[in-house]
Amino acid sequence: MSEANPNSRLEAFCDGVFAIALTLLIIDIKIPSTERINTTAEFWLALKHIAPSIFAFILSFIIILITWVNHHASLKLVNRSSPYFIYANGFMLITVVFIPFPTSLMGEYILTDHAAPAVILYNATLAAQSISWILLTSTALKDQLAKSEKATLTILENRKFGYFAFILYTLFAILAIWFPLTIAIITTVTWIFWLIWGIRIKHE
Repeated sequence: MSEANPNSRLEAFCDGVFAIALTLLIIDIKIPSTERINTTAEFWLALKHIAPSIFAFILSFIIILITWVNHHASLKLVNRSSPYFIYANGFMLITVVFIPFPTSLMGEYILTDHAAPAVILYNATLAAQSISWILLTSTALKDQLAKSEKATLTILENRKFGYFAFILYTLFAILAIWFPLTIAIITTVTWIFWLIWGIRIKHE
């Protein structure tokens, strides 16, 4: 008996990977054991010290959540898969699972004089994720996986967004060499925009 959804196993696997990535984000957020806490005031101060890590966690959670929503919607546009499509999807999952690492670096170094490498790596990861979306959509089009003509048009539009995101986050990664904190703030604003825009689109 054939499966009602040929991509059901692929979706289940991807959902598991996304869940693991989201869980990994929170693991490094803790008050260092070397932090001296003898009073309530010192406790609040310790929490203040890890505020950048909490900020980085929230940003990356939003990014992975939006990626999962877009990935879920993308799989609804195809009615089957192909080897190239699966490998392109795997590349996207690598970028998702990697996000906790630059997130940890951002949380630790964003307010220091050594923030540049962390912000560069963070945006480079987002640029790599954009490449994965380009590959995923291009493979879907090349292998004719779209379930309808309307789905094909949506995939083409998604690929355009992929190219735009690649240019944007590559530029951010380069500018972060000189303006790491500013670029970190702008990166945050862009993802807040994607979140609000995505919610509005879903309700139209």
